[in-house]
Amino acid sequence: MALNTIDAKMLAKMFLAGAKNLDSKKEWINELNVFPVPDGDTGTNMTLTIMSAAKEVTALGENPDMKSLCKAISSGSLRGARGNSGVILSQLLRGLTRSIKELEIIDIPALTDALDKAVETAYKAVMKPKEGTILTVARGAAEKARELLEDGMEDMDGFIGKVIEHARYVLSQTPELLPVLKQAGVVDSGGQGLVEVLAGAYDAFQGKEIDYTIADAQETKRSGAKQDVKAEADIKFGYCTEFIIMLNRTFNIKQELDFKEFLESIGDSIVCVADDDVVKVHVHTNDPGLAIQRALKYGALSNMKIDNMRLEHQEKLFKEAEKKKEEEKAAQEAVSEPAERKQSGFVAVSLGEGMNEIFRGLGVDYVIEGGQTMNPSTADMLDAIEKVNADTVYILPNNKNVILAANQAAQLVKDKQIIVIPTKTVPQGITAVINFVPDLSAEENVAAMSEEISNVKTGEVTYAVRDTQIEDKVIRQGDYMGIGDAGILTVGSDLSEITLGMVDAMMGEDMELISIYYGSDVDEADAEKIKQAVEEKYSGCDVELQYGGQPIYYYIVSAE
Repeated sequence: MALNTIDAKMLAKMFLAGAKNLDSKKEWINELNVFPVPDGDTGTNMTLTIMSAAKEVTALGENPDMKSLCKAISSGSLRGARGNSGVILSQLLRGLTRSIKELEIIDIPALTDALDKAVETAYKAVMKPKEGTILTVARGAAEKARELLEDGMEDMDGFIGKVIEHARYVLSQTPELLPVLKQAGVVDSGGQGLVEVLAGAYDAFQGKEIDYTIADAQETKRSGAKQDVKAEADIKFGYCTEFIIMLNRTFNIKQELDFKEFLESIGDSIVCVADDDVVKVHVHTNDPGLAIQRALKYGALSNMKIDNMRLEHQEKLFKEAEKKKEEEKAAQEAVSEPAERKQSGFVAVSLGEGMNEIFRGLGVDYVIEGGQTMNPSTADMLDAIEKVNADTVYILPNNKNVILAANQAAQLVKDKQIIVIPTKTVPQGITAVINFVPDLSAEENVAAMSEEISNVKTGEVTYAVRDTQIEDKVIRQGDYMGIGDAGILTVGSDLSEITLGMVDAMMGEDMELISIYYGSDVDEADAEKIKQAVEEKYSGCDVELQYGGQPIYYYIVSAE
């Protein structure tokens, strides 16, 4: 018998199937990146976003109610969101679940309304929506659903099938809306990811055999990014304790601060994030019962998980990673835990030992490793903000694909003023910190930093992972590319020539300072030669050379 409605149990299956299908296609989606660079990560970002929610859905069991299910999808994707595509996906899910959370079953009119709400929410989350992207595909699906409803369609199976068919058609047209997609010979990667989620959900609705198991594995980050490794030679607090408080009354700021203070008295590695009627808690402690007992004062508990980290000790496998982690933790704690709360603090996204040390040397309180090779999530941002003991926290995303996640985190924090400075590159972030003046007001500092970062030009040198053509530049796999703020500046087979040519393309009449940051795959002697060549050609500029240690990008150059 054909189903014409969707209940909570079916919706949970559809959501998990959509997540699994996206996960299976993530590497292919990564390769749809317009620029043939080795850090294309749309598929990875969307997968990590939806898998964060999928784990919360799985924890509900086989028979969830609609409200709990919607909360798990919305809250899980919100905290796990990373990258522009991941944040937009989380907003689509947030809008959809808000529309259906009070329903027991979803029929075609309800699903149509939910799709409309999803699109409306996602568009509002983006300051300047661009057509030819995941937003366009989502809107096309919602418009088709509305059309089918108005035509009187009553068969849910046929309805979903036609909506997805139209979403695929809209996806195929994205190159006509964004010429850069057409020239690169690809469709929008975010739109493709959304279609894969919908296709997986449809498979579940049709009763196809699907493995709904969601692996609870550690996230493995790409080259240069830190790993969340638990192996420790001497663990002070042995139990990793996680749970969600389902609040039975309003959780005001004082209660939240009191609860966080209590957690700090019994453990470390604390994350405590309140969102509407739930509080997500994570703490390392030697007595999980104390944390649970105190939490019960505020409401019922769910999604409880307690791991004995000492039993999970794997020293032989993770010795080097753990040593690096401890060094980074010590460096972070030295600047992120002042004795007294201060007026202003900074969180910066960075990648590479040299870059990280530059930010710390400039007074940044907490450095999140990520950026080009692994975009940090909203939860990563919240964790960093929590560790900065300041009334006002400035966030430097330092990557255009991280700004949305930073803004999303800022909206969730209630006990601090969070200001996102929309830095798109690491050099812009460095300039922003340098131009911060403690004696000025937040408004004055935002104005000053924003003005200064607008004067910074950035270029990055990497290599091509596939053949393509962008504008008038023919690119072969393995070529070096110099990429500027607005696109590819130079292409060729000689690293030095491409780097120097990129600098030439970046220079303007008023430039006074050129900063060169060389990556982990560049010898210092070769970097010195680049510096000398730049100094000879631009004798009127100050030229600085610093070790960035960034992976994938041989050189990052700024001119201002």
